[in-house]
Amino acid sequence: MISPKYIFYLSIRTIARVFALCILLIATSAKAQDKEKKKFLARSIKTDKNIQHQSQDGSFQLSFPNINTISFYSNPALLGQIYQLMDKKNYALAMPLLENYVSNFGIENFQRNSELMWKLAQLYELQNMPQKAKAMYRLVLKHHLGRERKKIAVHFDTLATNENEKYVPLEYYYELVEYRKAVDTLTPPHSVFLNMGEMVNDPKYPDYGPTMDVNGRKLIFTKRRKELTDSKLAFRENEDLFVSINYSGFWDEAKPFARVINTGCNEGSACLSRDGMKLYFTRCKVLDHQFECENVMGSCDIFMSEMIVDGDDSSWSEAVNLGPNINTKSWDSQPTLSRSEDTLFFASDRLGGFGMSDIYYSTFDKAKKKWSPAKNLGPIINTRGNELSPFYHPSHEVLYFSSNGQLNNFGSLDSTQYIYKTFDIYKSRIVGNSYQEPYNIGPLVNSKGDEMYFTIDYESKDLFYSKTEEEGSKNHELFSFPLPMEAQPTAYTKLSGTLKDSITGEPFKGIVSIIDLTNGIEVAPKFIRDDGSYEFDLIKNNDYLLVLQGDDFFRIEEKLHLTKDTAINQSTPSIKYNKWKFQTLEFEGNKAEIKPEMEKDLDKVVDFMVDHPMFKVKISGHTDSDGNEESNLKLSQKRADAIKNYIVKKGKIDKNRIEAIGYGSSKKIVQEELTEDDKHLNRRVEFELTR
Repeated sequence: MISPKYIFYLSIRTIARVFALCILLIATSAKAQDKEKKKFLARSIKTDKNIQHQSQDGSFQLSFPNINTISFYSNPALLGQIYQLMDKKNYALAMPLLENYVSNFGIENFQRNSELMWKLAQLYELQNMPQKAKAMYRLVLKHHLGRERKKIAVHFDTLATNENEKYVPLEYYYELVEYRKAVDTLTPPHSVFLNMGEMVNDPKYPDYGPTMDVNGRKLIFTKRRKELTDSKLAFRENEDLFVSINYSGFWDEAKPFARVINTGCNEGSACLSRDGMKLYFTRCKVLDHQFECENVMGSCDIFMSEMIVDGDDSSWSEAVNLGPNINTKSWDSQPTLSRSEDTLFFASDRLGGFGMSDIYYSTFDKAKKKWSPAKNLGPIINTRGNELSPFYHPSHEVLYFSSNGQLNNFGSLDSTQYIYKTFDIYKSRIVGNSYQEPYNIGPLVNSKGDEMYFTIDYESKDLFYSKTEEEGSKNHELFSFPLPMEAQPTAYTKLSGTLKDSITGEPFKGIVSIIDLTNGIEVAPKFIRDDGSYEFDLIKNNDYLLVLQGDDFFRIEEKLHLTKDTAINQSTPSIKYNKWKFQTLEFEGNKAEIKPEMEKDLDKVVDFMVDHPMFKVKISGHTDSDGNEESNLKLSQKRADAIKNYIVKKGKIDKNRIEAIGYGSSKKIVQEELTEDDKHLNRRVEFELTR
């Protein structure tokens, strides 16, 4: 958590304000303050209407209308008013004015004035506006580099501790699944990475940048190889576009595109129009081929070629540079078309962006028959890091991209800049004209290495992408992977819940798993949060099995049909590793056979033993004092053995983990049995756990 002395740390010039901003002092006069508040709010009410909006998931985002209009916003008079109000401790009055100021930011402000966003986040927090505060802290972390960034991140984590996703390490989860094979009739699907093989991948050189036609039969990608220069005296790396055709589920040998597409320049990162008649791709300058690359304005430009159909034959036209509205003297690459094909998204490292590489977009002007001047996609998507590989889903309004500047990355952090070293894949749903906070598509796809250059088929069954096996590797290969729930474009229906002790009200710790019973789509398991809550984004109108397991409670399973956002609040008594007793475990007189009505409670013990292989259990059988003591001892032993045999057989449990002892009537709860109830209490089976 941020120390109070840093709450409004900006510079030495403002150090006198620091202490005053960290504590809430008594206001001067309620009536005078109310009058002053009305006056200041009246000045900003017109702009406030355009400052903010509520996203569909209820989170808050500021709008920044000046992003593509001005590079830097400055209003010394307004900023002076804000500081004056804060000097007077009038935080409630300063907040809307600072909100107004920040909402007018141009791109350059995000680097030069990120401390003002930090200050606004703190004002939201002081005014008890947690959603606004967390949204602004996220924005600060994306755009603020420097020694304070780690401090801000630690403080943000304390605010969002019960919202952050805590995924279970997959190796550990699959071990639990393996333990449960003996007793589970429904097990979660386990997707597997599939290397696309030597017909597509070259084991010596990188293969990346896949794109696919809407039918899922044609895979176009970039292949980088070494070839002789024109002088034949040296080798150079050359990038070309290749295509592989799928025949009955098998990808054929990849072949290079026609010479009109692949030239002496470097070509790659393509996308096809929906009808397959237009190919958008990147062409980069090569010094040895200046003549062929003379139409490339910068280091890399985006081109377009059209298919020419002549009877049964077809070919591609000479590629055309999309011009200065799209391309610059910098690197412009990785095009992708929107679902309606009237918007082109691409990555560029041109000057004037938020970070080292940003995502831009251009809309097609049908009247003028050309692409409009490209615009920056804004500070929610772009960060001070790198945003690359945009991909717009062909059938849903969802944008995917790779980033090392977004939050919640599965790679490692740079200890100096406190920014991630590797790229993960994120998705953002487009609602109206705004982009939702990007969401990491989870550990089933993202790892400690780089994940980038990808495409998803039209039906959202598989993800095709370039992946390195480990951090620092440069040898990308193409993989396919069944699209998990976290990456599904329609997985935006929330299933949330809590699990607490029914006696104490304290939250439980444990693991939550979801099994998609309708489509068999894999869902990454999560730990229950510290407050006992959990949350998943799922596809609606599907059937699911919710499974909760932990050390302090018996396994819980619940089937449900998800039609809308759903909250499930559950409670169960803690078992606390002491002696368990079940009301159903009553044998018939002088018998030791397991009755059907006993199985439900015995299965709880089976589940616990399967879920917790480090535990042992002691089964104690007890009788009342009726009858012969020796006979009672033998009967209680038979009953304890019967329960042990049931658990061993049902869960395939190692018999050495279970000790069964019959005590007869030697350990009575009620020493003097005066009533039938007294005898009933003494006739019992107890389970005692030990590690």
